[in-house]
Amino acid sequence: MFSYTGYYSSWFIFVLPAILFATYAQMKISSSYKKYSKIPSKSGLTGAQVARYILDKNGLNEVRIEQVRGVLTDHYDPRARVLRLSPEVYSGSSIASVSVASHEVGHAIQHQDGYFPLILRNTIAPIAMFGSNLVWIFIILGFIFSPFFINLGIALFIAAVLFQIVTLPVEFNASRRALQQLENGIISRDQIDQAESMLKAAALTYVAATLVAISELLRLLAITNRRR
Repeated sequence: MFSYTGYYSSWFIFVLPAILFATYAQMKISSSYKKYSKIPSKSGLTGAQVARYILDKNGLNEVRIEQVRGVLTDHYDPRARVLRLSPEVYSGSSIASVSVASHEVGHAIQHQDGYFPLILRNTIAPIAMFGSNLVWIFIILGFIFSPFFINLGIALFIAAVLFQIVTLPVEFNASRRALQQLENGIISRDQIDQAESMLKAAALTYVAATLVAISELLRLLAITNRRR
């Protein structure tokens, strides 16, 4: 079996810095969301109204908008063709609400345009979820029975890392599309910078998630190479 010294040293070397950055990113999005939730959009439109307007403007009349529980649980479901917005985003008319709603509409527009990184991410997603959930089971089986399971676990986790990497251009592009839509009279020009700051803070969480995934892969490789 692998040594506990190697296990923990690799965690401190590879994973801890990424986790610290992820903690910072989470604090940043929380503080930004709180800040911009207090600033009303000059249009007075709610997140749901802004989302409906942008969807219809882009020929996405068939995409429904639903309210979902939670905070920042907003997402676009490409299979059901549904935009799901958290209560504060759905009913709120703040800069935070319209920014988040517009970002999620950006994913719907990506879907309509056949944006390749989005298609790739959706294709990788089932493998990535399977790999991230079971990787350590395969690694332990590899230590006990055969290196084949170690290689299989690493291959599956690489898919999870690729999912996070592909997510970055998908999210950045959705934010860019959102700002382009907001600039067309939905919010005042002087509030565009505020919306951009909100979306940049949100994007930082995806960067952090990618770094954590890469660091976990490096730790995994270090542990298994030491075992071999």
